[in-house]
Amino acid sequence: MLLEIPAVLRPEQLREVRDLLARGRFIDGRLSAGKAARRVKHNEELGPEDRLIQPLNRIVMGSLVQHPVYQSAVLPLKVASPFYARYAPGMTYGDHVDDPVMGPPQGRYRSDVSTTVFLSEPDEYDGGELVVRTPFGDQRVKLPAGHAVVYPSSSLHHVAEVSRGERLVAVTWAQSMVRDPARRELLYELNQARESLLKHRPEEPETKRVDVAYVNLVRMWAET
Repeated sequence: MLLEIPAVLRPEQLREVRDLLARGRFIDGRLSAGKAARRVKHNEELGPEDRLIQPLNRIVMGSLVQHPVYQSAVLPLKVASPFYARYAPGMTYGDHVDDPVMGPPQGRYRSDVSTTVFLSEPDEYDGGELVVRTPFGDQRVKLPAGHAVVYPSSSLHHVAEVSRGERLVAVTWAQSMVRDPARRELLYELNQARESLLKHRPEEPETKRVDVAYVNLVRMWAET
């Protein structure tokens, strides 16, 4: 499932994030890539030891993990600290699949869901679309600043070359309680119907049946 999440960051949060990133020290993004991805990765990332990481994470991740759409679609068990990436003209990230297991030895997690939070407005740069290859064709994503997109980490994807301006994003990964992407999508769609019924028809017997079905499917499929 490829799903856009609107308004993860409020305008004032976005301004603070951009101000912090403007003061950061960016390094070669290939230093954080796996063996295969390193060959096709050409961007810059905020250095992992930069003192700005913590205040950035408080804003970006504090908002993302609490967003109801993110919670419903991802069903996160573990969420990684993001990479803050910068693409200048000529930079790109070729076709790749995210590493299946990430993190330090003491904190390994399975990457089930990838998330990109856009930090630049679309008119601030040309190119730079996130292109996710799906059985239904390439899906090109370029969202307003503060919006996010989630997609299976198993998807083949790339970032198109930036030809003008600067593309800023935060990229993170999650291990979901529900490992299978088809089951996660089913649960998300069912929960959308459940939330609508609970809001508009809370006393109807059909609402209770849908609620029970959703809760017990999560119980059946969740891994903790």
